[in-house]
Amino acid sequence: MIEYTFVGNFSLEDENKLSDWVAFILDQEDKERGEINYIFCDDDYLHEINVKTLNHNTLTDIISFDYTVGDVVSGDIYISYERVADNAEKLGHNVREELHRVMAHGILHYCGYKDKESEDKITMRAKEDYYLSLRTF
Repeated sequence: MIEYTFVGNFSLEDENKLSDWVAFILDQEDKERGEINYIFCDDDYLHEINVKTLNHNTLTDIISFDYTVGDVVSGDIYISYERVADNAEKLGHNVREELHRVMAHGILHYCGYKDKESEDKITMRAKEDYYLSLRTF
């Protein structure tokens, strides 16, 4: 099950299509869908989580808590809509596309992809680009 929670003044377009797309990513990665929660919040909310749970005093666009067991992907993915919009502007991207990229990024982490090393970042970005290119909405 893929669920969406909104903390603050934010909403999504095409929730059903996004859920189908995330499920498609999991299918392509040979993973099963468990309980996946996307929580959209502002910078302050996500910053507090970052400080309290990870001891990082920085702003970020995404924090994910992975509860995956075997091939059943589950977790909570917190996304700051303010940070996504700011990053999109800085990178010259469309905000909607940047949001979808971050959503895919979180799921890809649960599928086992990393992004700390430069080679891993290249692989992660290629996967994000691939799945973004397959959206039908």
